[in-house]
Amino acid sequence: MTTTRTTLRELARIPGGGRYALSAAVEAATSGMLRPFIVIYAVQIGLSAPQAGMTLTVGMLAGLGAVPLAGGWIDRGARRAPAVAALLVRAVGSLLLALLPGVAGFAIGAVLIGVGTQIAPPTSSALVAALAGPAQRAAALATGRSLRNAGLGAGALLGTVLVASGPEVLRWLALATALGCAFGAAVIARVPLPQHDVPATAPAAPTREARGAGLRTVTLLALAGIPYAFHADILEIALPLLLVQGLHASLAWPSGIFVANTVMVIALQLVVVVRLAKWPHRTVLFWSGLFLAVSYLGFWLGGATGGDRGTVLVALAIVPYTLGEILYSGSSVPLVIESVPPHLVGRALARWQLSYGLARAVDPLIITGLQSLGAAALWLPLAAATLLGAATVRLGARYSRPHRSGGQSMSHAVAGGGWRSPADGPLTRSRRRIGSHSSR
Repeated sequence: MTTTRTTLRELARIPGGGRYALSAAVEAATSGMLRPFIVIYAVQIGLSAPQAGMTLTVGMLAGLGAVPLAGGWIDRGARRAPAVAALLVRAVGSLLLALLPGVAGFAIGAVLIGVGTQIAPPTSSALVAALAGPAQRAAALATGRSLRNAGLGAGALLGTVLVASGPEVLRWLALATALGCAFGAAVIARVPLPQHDVPATAPAAPTREARGAGLRTVTLLALAGIPYAFHADILEIALPLLLVQGLHASLAWPSGIFVANTVMVIALQLVVVVRLAKWPHRTVLFWSGLFLAVSYLGFWLGGATGGDRGTVLVALAIVPYTLGEILYSGSSVPLVIESVPPHLVGRALARWQLSYGLARAVDPLIITGLQSLGAAALWLPLAAATLLGAATVRLGARYSRPHRSGGQSMSHAVAGGGWRSPADGPLTRSRRRIGSHSSR
């Protein structure tokens, strides 16, 4: 029986896995120190809160333009270099915040941070896919997310303690973030990449057909994933508004719910991924949508009930929300990776990140606008849209390539899941290389 401890021990033995974990932990911890206070820092140096929010949104939108470029870079064979570039761009952006404490420095820094933030998911996912074997990939991704969540939480806690000494410390937090990202980039640059098996060269016409089929599948997944992406801002935007303004609860409630969610994610994420190792990723993503939709109905019911009982209902609904979040993060990227052949992984991840990043860029405006109209105006449409997305994910299996199953399991997805030639041997026996770029 596979246990979390056994899986962690196996992951530690992956060549480069320890260095990747070190990079992720340090980068997340230092980034977490500044992340909760970046708007406060902007106000401190002369921007209004709306101006700061708009500047950060522009930075995130600018980052979306860089995502296809990163995807093409990955498809040309690069694995380490895109991940290093994402960290270095964020390092430079954070450094500008620290060294140029003014409107211009903040604007340029926000754009660079937005670019680095948007290209980080596809570049890091491609790197993990290159490091981990077929049976370890989903668990490796889950471990990376757990490390990042723990690092962000620890960094935010340390940042809160340091900020208590005075707002002038915010510049030092920006500098610490820059150093952490630079350190992470230096560590990633020395991660050794293993050799991977790739499909035999196919004729030109089948290759074009396969490319179109794979990317069409990812496009459908990306469209279905748009309502899923709204879950990322529920804890930081929607629930505080619901609890404090709608239910007149104290600030301790949204803070406590945030902490509870973080603890549950850290404690359960790897366990859940390992336990669901034999489930198809498409099925897991479908159930993620169901859990998220149930939690949204619970939030709506809590808002409609009102008072202390409503507050308790909102707090209880965080359980299905957290389960939905864990299932989403453990299945979405592996499903995208396995839907295309290896030479299209970069474009597939970029296409997925474009939909996710666009949703993340606009959902604060949508959430706050609908919330101002009442609890039902936000939670009922959001639940319905998420259920529609889940149904699309489920039915999308019909349009997958005929020779593949509806989705690889969480433990057996490969870099081009379903795209390997039947003649290909196990990954450990192969000595073929991905083009001439595997050393990047």
